Amino acid sequence: MNFPERLAQASAAAGAHLRAAILDLPESAVRDAMVHTCAGGKGLRGFLVLESARLYGLSDAQALDAAAAIEAVHAYSLVHDDLPCMDDDDLRRGQPTVHVQWDEATAVLAGDALQALAFELLARPTAAPTDAARLVMVATLAQAAGARGMVLGQAQDIAAETAAAPLTLTQITDLQAGKTGALFGWAACAGPRLAGADPAPLAAYSAALGLAFQIADDILDIEGSLEATGKRVGKDAAAGKATFVSLLGLDGARARAAELVAEAEAALEGHGEAAESLRALARFVIAREA
Repeated sequence: MNFPERLAQASAAAGAHLRAAILDLPESAVRDAMVHTCAGGKGLRGFLVLESARLYGLSDAQALDAAAAIEAVHAYSLVHDDLPCMDDDDLRRGQPTVHVQWDEATAVLAGDALQALAFELLARPTAAPTDAARLVMVATLAQAAGARGMVLGQAQDIAAETAAAPLTLTQITDLQAGKTGALFGWAACAGPRLAGADPAPLAAYSAALGLAFQIADDILDIEGSLEATGKRVGKDAAAGKATFVSLLGLDGARARAAELVAEAEAALEGHGEAAESLRALARFVIAREA
């Protein structure tokens, strides 16, 4: 199976698992909003969970709860990120954002519910081979999603909008390691953690992958289109926000992204051909158009 086929398969499996968990909730506008926000998307984080699990001898079925959990956390972060008090976006994946389709209260609650559902999924007996592994998965996701990781990065991003001076390259790199990289890191390390193995090689891989992904996002904000990305573009430049592109230039940003892909691939050397889909993912994140 080639990379596009495997990505589509893994994304569909994680998405279906998450949708089933959402539809098991009581009917409400919040549930409808959760379904809405989880529709579409590339499913990269769920793919990372399933592929890293396969790398350590685990089947998709053994890692589906974790794959759905990370997609739930990612979806929650998008709902909240789109709110007027944050990025104030009206389009996501080509569809109205939740606060536009419903209202701000429903968006807040849908995000809250998705975050809670992620931990409910990880608490299932099927989520990990042992109680100890399940506890590690829960604790590390809490760290990656919270004020040590994604939330910290988002707070730094908001603070940067009113800072006296634009962020430096080092500051943006640190910010994105939390805002974007933390969830990629958790997803990539899910496989070894479920298998009781050392997550260090996958942590090195995902650190490079997450940063390359963000640089590609910054490039798409300049060169992308609403039709291709499904969201408004050009917002960072219009706001005078410091990005990898504004600091490195387009050519410099592309070169840095290519370097990071090489770093990500090098981190997988010990896994041979079994890691080819993960290498292909690293190449994909800087070649994508959405």
